[in-house]
Amino acid sequence: MTARRFSAAALAAAAIVGAVALPASAADHHARPDRQKVEISAVQYDSPGPEDRSRRSLNKEWVELTNTGRRDVNLDGWTLQNEDGHTYTFDHYRLEGRATVRIHTGEGRDTDSDLYMDRHNYVWDNYSDTATLRNDHDRFIDDASWGHHHGGGRHHGGGHHH
Repeated sequence: MTARRFSAAALAAAAIVGAVALPASAADHHARPDRQKVEISAVQYDSPGPEDRSRRSLNKEWVELTNTGRRDVNLDGWTLQNEDGHTYTFDHYRLEGRATVRIHTGEGRDTDSDLYMDRHNYVWDNYSDTATLRNDHDRFIDDASWGHHHGGGRHHGGGHHH
């Protein structure tokens, strides 16, 4: 009789602990509602070699995005924009977890790891510019700036101002 009563009490205690533990972990989970972990991981704003607006040169200018989370992020409708307002909009693209994609300025065939703006002119200013990434609700996600934020004058090479 006592053994049975003890196990019932133990079960009840376990049920209470379980009930307390569940909302705690659920609350922890909701503290960060589906935070997209996509960031601008690198920018090559000064295309190496002669800046002759060739497709090859244009495609050596790029912005790299990395998904630091484990889950895929659907970038459909997200935008990448420079200070002048030139905007690239992602179209039906999913960035896999722990993956990186390069967005090249020039023309090319989009793949999982390389997307192309299909532009015939450089987008990113060599001397100072900011690349801003926004999601499909126009919410700020990340940006990367160079030039004027570091006192300038450190970047060399043929500059292109738009």
